[in-house]
Amino acid sequence: MSLGADDTLKIRSFVDGEFIDPATGQWLDNYDPAVGEVYSQVANSPASDVDRAVAAATRASRDWSRLSVEQRANHLLRIAEGIRSRADELARAECRDSGKPLKLARDLEIPRAAQNFGFFAGLIHGMSTAAHDSPVGLNVTLAQPFGVGGTISPWNLPLYLFTWKVAPALAAGNCVVAKPSELTPLTAAMLGEICIEVGLPHGVLNIVQGSGQVTGQALVEHPGIRAISFTGGTATGAKIAASAAPRFKKLSLELGGKNPNLIFADCDFDKMLATTFRSSFQNQGQICLCGSRILVESSIYDRFMAAFLMMVHKAKVGDPLDEANDLGAVVSQAHQQKILSAIDTAAAEGGRILAGGHAVSVPGRCERGWFVAPTVIDNLDQSCCTNQREIFGPVVTVQPFRDADHAIELANAVPYGLSATVWTANLNRALRVAENIEAGVVWVNGWLIRDLRTPFGGVKESGVGREGGIDALEFWTQKKNVCFCR
Repeated sequence: MSLGADDTLKIRSFVDGEFIDPATGQWLDNYDPAVGEVYSQVANSPASDVDRAVAAATRASRDWSRLSVEQRANHLLRIAEGIRSRADELARAECRDSGKPLKLARDLEIPRAAQNFGFFAGLIHGMSTAAHDSPVGLNVTLAQPFGVGGTISPWNLPLYLFTWKVAPALAAGNCVVAKPSELTPLTAAMLGEICIEVGLPHGVLNIVQGSGQVTGQALVEHPGIRAISFTGGTATGAKIAASAAPRFKKLSLELGGKNPNLIFADCDFDKMLATTFRSSFQNQGQICLCGSRILVESSIYDRFMAAFLMMVHKAKVGDPLDEANDLGAVVSQAHQQKILSAIDTAAAEGGRILAGGHAVSVPGRCERGWFVAPTVIDNLDQSCCTNQREIFGPVVTVQPFRDADHAIELANAVPYGLSATVWTANLNRALRVAENIEAGVVWVNGWLIRDLRTPFGGVKESGVGREGGIDALEFWTQKKNVCFCR
């Protein structure tokens, strides 16, 4: 990164240990969504830049894959420490790029980015080689890296999810060509700086900046990329799968969600209420795991609505640098308009807007920023568009249910299956409901509790494959059986 001739910050691709301009000279404007103004330009890397990155990764992969587990782990630990040493700077960059509250980036997301590298540095020490003996031969199964992998990460949790993909790929012995979102490129570029500072060998991690249509497509189609991990929207995931399948690339796709939050009458009401507010609106609802469909047992529906709406009406929307605010800006003007359009659709479908439903004007430095009030809607049936499609903003719908069977029916009546939350003091009911919900992750009496050892991913249109723990390392390796015949 550096300043251009016009003093505009230039966010370049990081290839073979150095930052490069796009070969075509094309740059994209990058906005600070809280103030609604361009603050930098990001390289729109063409296919030739992706070629250059893959070539660098291919050259580096021979030596990187031959390092001992201890040596690779040490490199990852140095990256983790590099992130921690620049934690405040990274948090402020994340806040500026995405509009999220500074406290969220500082307290959760940047620490988790460092933890991702540290966790997989430790986990690779536990990888083992399977052996199967028999009278006719000894079979040894090796888990070997692909060589070069590709990752494409989203804008909502930029460095958090970028490192969640890169760390296990590197740990398993692969070199990586990684593309962050063009909407939030800054912290990925700063990670490139950290790689230089800590002495990561050139070409092991390459970061190509640019749009999905140009840079992302070139990455997916490149014959030198053997495996691809993508997190983002379901429609984009389908396009990637259609492009990658004829090329026989291994795919991990973590896609959209329309997650149910099932609240039974016997729950710990106060704990549930505080967590439900957070699971509805954290990061402006721009987390794939947010509970955007709140399902409440009929007997406590009125009590819940009164208490929940009181919390929502008190929520503060404003400058993400002000830690008194609960919600910051949404990521772009286009996304703000998409959210507001979805709210208009809900109203047209007969939904009652009980809170929010509008853009928020923030005085001062953020007067041109893109803010949306936390929005609560009821009086909609399960089949309507609002309850079927992902909005990905600070918008929730609320529906009553009769009993556990009805709650499960409503929870599963969407094309997605990423996560769910169940609130009940009845352990037997919790287990039965969790077993019958179609989702990759179910929380009981909590939300967003993540043990990095556990598998993460969705079912149905929420994705294919699992990330996290040993599942991530297995994705980034391929099995080879060697038989020593007797």
